Amino acid sequence: MRAIWKGAVSFGLVSIAVKLYSATEEKDIRFHQVHREDGGRIRYKRTCSVCGEEVTYDDIAKGYDIGGGEMVILTDSDFADLPLTTSRAIDVLEFVPAEQVDPILYNKAYFLEPEGAATKPYVLLRDALADSERVAIVKVALRQREQLATLRVREGVLLLNTMLWPDEVRTPDFGFLGEALKVRPPELAMASSLIDSMAGEFEQDAFTDDYRAALQEVIDAKVEGREVVQPEEVEEAPAAAVDLMSALKASVERAQAARGEQPKARGGEPTPITSARSAQKAAKAPAKKTAEKKTAEKKAGGTKKAATKKAAESGTAKKAPASKAAPKKAPRKTA
Repeated sequence: MRAIWKGAVSFGLVSIAVKLYSATEEKDIRFHQVHREDGGRIRYKRTCSVCGEEVTYDDIAKGYDIGGGEMVILTDSDFADLPLTTSRAIDVLEFVPAEQVDPILYNKAYFLEPEGAATKPYVLLRDALADSERVAIVKVALRQREQLATLRVREGVLLLNTMLWPDEVRTPDFGFLGEALKVRPPELAMASSLIDSMAGEFEQDAFTDDYRAALQEVIDAKVEGREVVQPEEVEEAPAAAVDLMSALKASVERAQAARGEQPKARGGEPTPITSARSAQKAAKAPAKKTAEKKTAEKKAGGTKKAATKKAAESGTAKKAPASKAAPKKAPRKTA
């Protein structure tokens, strides 16, 4: 690796000389634009839009458009005169918990290597930073621009992650955020089940760029004059789900099959859907019992009243014959 920057980490009154190396590299296969007829490279000339002359790199400066066709021209000396205190220093500002730094702010990563006699203070800062379980917030000037960055430990090496400034992160403004969309409990339960069925430990070496490998195979075949072997057919993306629950259930079963697991029997352990339904039934049960109790009491009360009324009517009916008995005849008078 080739160092792209040299300076020092300013840690309180301690200064640690370091070299900066790019920690990542892109592996994309690069192409040149060529003439289809003869394979000749297509080249572009740097020409001035005013005089039409071709311009060399030495005659090119940076221009800032202020509108109305006016341009402010800045030279290298203008940038050199800027008061950048971090031009050759990585200035540690504070130490914060790593989880407080939103990953969206991270930009590029660089390794730091101690230079000369700075190995011992380098190791001291590395070990202290690792023990603190925090990251250092720093400022550093790279390529004539001051940047915010974090300093943390990775595989025994200090790693510098440049960051975007907060005003460089856009705020999402989408229509659906204002809609009152509700997710049903069974749907949420099934989605959670799908996440659980696809859970695992992240192993970065397990993932490969299959497209790049296939493209490299095509290039190698053309170089060697071999027949280009078409890659295996790629599985088409599934159509948009009409029934969300059916799609989630099928996804869970597919994930289980991919792991070599057998789908759970319907009569066995309850599924997320049945669990959600059971919870809903349990919530409704007290209200149902109360309603049934009131209905039973109402029926019992009605039956009791009916029995009382019937008994009263029956008593009246029994007394009626006595009241209708013939009156006694008066004795006859004799002469």
